[in-house]
Amino acid sequence: MPLEMALWRVDGGEPRALASSRPDSERRLEDWIAADPSVLGMQVAVVARQVQTAYGGRIDVLAMDADANLLVLELKRERTPRDVVAQLLDYGSWVRTLDFAELDRLSQQWQNKPLPQVFESAFGGPIPETVNTSHILVLVAEELDDSSERIINYLADQYGVSINAVFFSFFQDAGIELMGRAWLRDPTVTVEQADSRRRAPWLGEWFVNVGEGPHRNWDDNRRYGYVGAGQGEQYSLPLTKLKVGDRLFAYMKGRGYVGYGEVVREAAPIADFVVEEEGKPLLDLPLEAPSAGEHRDLPDMSEWAVAVKWIKTFPREEARTFTGVFANQNIVCKLRDAGTLRFLHAEFGVSPGGGAA
Repeated sequence: MPLEMALWRVDGGEPRALASSRPDSERRLEDWIAADPSVLGMQVAVVARQVQTAYGGRIDVLAMDADANLLVLELKRERTPRDVVAQLLDYGSWVRTLDFAELDRLSQQWQNKPLPQVFESAFGGPIPETVNTSHILVLVAEELDDSSERIINYLADQYGVSINAVFFSFFQDAGIELMGRAWLRDPTVTVEQADSRRRAPWLGEWFVNVGEGPHRNWDDNRRYGYVGAGQGEQYSLPLTKLKVGDRLFAYMKGRGYVGYGEVVREAAPIADFVVEEEGKPLLDLPLEAPSAGEHRDLPDMSEWAVAVKWIKTFPREEARTFTGVFANQNIVCKLRDAGTLRFLHAEFGVSPGGGAA
């Protein structure tokens, strides 16, 4: 059945349905995504808009994720499901051929910036040496009809195509325009589906960034048994990939790997996170991160935390690394690099299965 969204405003304990509306044009929606791609709920960098392909088509938005893989975003614009999905598949056949030089040309043409600069501005680190090892096709719509839903699910489930749909609904309330978003399929699953076709098999261990700043600190992570991220759902949402029993290696940018542990409790807003050993909420305990509690009443904007039983940790000054060690800008991702895993298993004294080496 077609997906739809409704919103209610609760006044005095009574819900009141908000009237749905439509933006002046789908071009506005494209403009909003290009100006602030975080509205997608994913951390991406926009490379270019209205990209002319070699086959006569024009891609609405071409973006890149933290692994330097491409996302093709195509607005439905009143076309039939068959037409727009066919167009997306055609675009996919073209973008898979794009190399660094061509992507850099597109970036400079649209943004007047080289691709490495665009990437670093979005992700805070250098662009990987290899770009575009996989790509994802995304249908963007103001509403999702059952035909689009059926076709996309069929391509993804039956043939493993990395395709998804995101739709936005618009509402009016006292002269204020509101926008809601929903994905047809979990976007993190679509990303993993794209990655799995060209990457080494995953053996069950995760890479987690434990970046430091006013909102988080490695000393707090070690002392109270957690990893965290936040200040926007594009940063906190990746933590929800981590499930109880999962094993992870913690990485600190610019230093190396500092911890190995097992997830014992899944992601929660930091205001709800209790340190069981202390019997207190985390935010009631002394913390090195001065702004850890910022936006504590706004879960979409606050820090989130995942409880971890640390098996082995090192101070930041003793982080383990080597030339060529795996690292990227993702908050959480599957750790597949064989050389890095061999190094980490030896340095942390653990076997690939998670036990003592």
